Amino acid sequence: MKIFGWLYDKVLSWSQHRRAPAILAALSFSESVVFPIPPDVMLAPMAMTQPKRAWFFAGLTTIASVLGGIAGYWLGYWAFEPLVMPLVEWAGYQDKLARVTAWFTEYGFWIIFIAGFSPLPYKLFTVTGGMLQVMFIPFVLGSLISRGLRFYLVAALLRTGGPKMALKLRTYVDRIGWGMVLVAIAAYVWTR
Repeated sequence: MKIFGWLYDKVLSWSQHRRAPAILAALSFSESVVFPIPPDVMLAPMAMTQPKRAWFFAGLTTIASVLGGIAGYWLGYWAFEPLVMPLVEWAGYQDKLARVTAWFTEYGFWIIFIAGFSPLPYKLFTVTGGMLQVMFIPFVLGSLISRGLRFYLVAALLRTGGPKMALKLRTYVDRIGWGMVLVAIAAYVWTR
């Protein structure tokens, strides 16, 4: 079943759309507050198919993501009890929230840095940072450095391959996709 090939082609076509940079910025901003899909899914094909603009795309993603992180911070700071907590309970994220809160207590500034660079859901850390009223300037600096490192790394890796990599990746995308599904299922079963 070649579902991933179709999806790959669709994402590549979206990355060539004339409004793709605006979509990338909106995705980056919203992912830092509420949206579950990371901006890498849009940044990667844009950097790969337009390697001369890869650094611009990485910068745009970084700035929009940090602005979204700031919005998430203020959302947690001002509206945690009336707005955010009911959503956390609805989504069943109470355990994740408790874990993130403990990490903030234990690691302070470094947890923002780690969350911004890693595949952990950054939005949990932005909102929790506001809820815990962590120092704002270190929060922004940690976000800027870590998100910048992550997105510039993605852009650099995919820029290097360029359009040739896009064609080569198309050959293996279904195998990679199904492999990731199997890994996700195995991880789910193993953690249960």
